[in-house]
Amino acid sequence: MTLVVLGIPFFIVNFYDSYDSVLYVRVKDETSGNISNIMLEDYIVGVVAGEMPIYFETEALKAQAVAARSYVMKQMGYNKDKDYDVLNTVVNQVYLSDDYLKSAWREDYDDNIKKIKMAVLATNGEYLEYDGAVAEAMFFSTSSGYTENSEEVFTNKVPYLRSVASTWDDISPVYTVNYSMTLQDFYDKLNINYDDYLEIEITENTSTGRIKKLKINDVLFSGSDVMNKLHLKSNYFEIIQDGDMVIITTKGYGHGVGMSQYGAQAMALKGYTYEEILQYYYSGTIIKEI
Repeated sequence: MTLVVLGIPFFIVNFYDSYDSVLYVRVKDETSGNISNIMLEDYIVGVVAGEMPIYFETEALKAQAVAARSYVMKQMGYNKDKDYDVLNTVVNQVYLSDDYLKSAWREDYDDNIKKIKMAVLATNGEYLEYDGAVAEAMFFSTSSGYTENSEEVFTNKVPYLRSVASTWDDISPVYTVNYSMTLQDFYDKLNINYDDYLEIEITENTSTGRIKKLKINDVLFSGSDVMNKLHLKSNYFEIIQDGDMVIITTKGYGHGVGMSQYGAQAMALKGYTYEEILQYYYSGTIIKEI
């Protein structure tokens, strides 16, 4: 056992020394604009900490680690001619520095970071591949009961980003969320003229019921526009007028494409391994190792 433990640091040092050009991520701080070169596995630790609640099952954390590693490797390919690979926010994937985590977790830091590092180490260097290329391993918080086909939310049809049932996402605290606002506030946020009567017409849905296009008092919007302007959790929503108030109910949180994080947690609680979770949400991909 002593030989194994002593051998790990030697292996890691030589592994990184051999792959310097691959295993550093150029991370741009969206607030300061500063760019840091961070070892890939350290970066993945910070992403898992930023993207998943610490109480999640280890198998869910492992699935997140592989998805996050795949995502950043894809971005590194896209951005090789730029001065950075990813931003540290939801524009790409949330990365939290070790200093931030020490401040946020305080006395729980040692236990929490150990849990995450063990999950990352267990998947060290693993990423998803499809047809010989790194997979675009998108993920989000909570589904509406189904994940989405990529082309119904973005532009490209991706063979491994297919809609699958994720009905167990109701464990999420944001599976359904209710909002209320005055009719005036509603119109102001959407920048349309006030009218005592609110008329909603859904003109196009995704195959799972998310709103792609709708008319509000004859003004055309995309579902994503309404979601962003009203600061809703998703574009799966229902809008009802109640006198001079507007009541909105959403289902799910995020764009809905790829792996549902609360779906991964629910599967882990049912005893599924991280490999099974990844295979379910990214059908047809295989796990490879750098």
